[in-house]
Amino acid sequence: MKKSLGAKIIVGATHVWVVGTYDREGKPNIMTAAWGGVCCSQPPCAAVSLRKATYTYGSILTRQAFTVNVPPEDYMKQTDSVGIYSGKNMDKFSFAKLTPVRSNVVDAPYVQEFPLILECKLLHTVEIGLHTQFIGEILDVKAEEGVLGTDGLPEAEKVAPFFYSPETRTYHRIGEYLGKAHSIGRTDS
Repeated sequence: MKKSLGAKIIVGATHVWVVGTYDREGKPNIMTAAWGGVCCSQPPCAAVSLRKATYTYGSILTRQAFTVNVPPEDYMKQTDSVGIYSGKNMDKFSFAKLTPVRSNVVDAPYVQEFPLILECKLLHTVEIGLHTQFIGEILDVKAEEGVLGTDGLPEAEKVAPFFYSPETRTYHRIGEYLGKAHSIGRTDS
């Protein structure tokens, strides 16, 4: 029998992303975001949901662009720290000892040290409640060669992303490979 837990944000774990933007003056900024994911395949899009109180919120609206930086487990401490403090009051790249790189595709910086980057042009904003969802069209994906498999695509185990469990406020790592999607469930082969 299932027990009702009420209306909560319990879905297991969510991606931990670092969102990169430039502010009005052109200063690079990053923030940790766990409310995000891929939201469309054609055109390829990613969405992040932010509170209006964040410094990044205004920067995305001003610059009409953002990057999604996928931090590996080795950068969990730095990733957590840039989610605690505001870029309004400090240079979070310097604070976390991370390197901003100017995208040649969108008006936003990305994090040099992170292995997987999505460069997004703002497509839509959706007011939800406490959060606004920013939907960005992915114009390019950059990946370190070391995380690519033989097929030329990033391998989850090599990227080593980590995830956030909202209700318990804990981080978790990716699990083991289980099988090929859209294949293990087929009965016609």
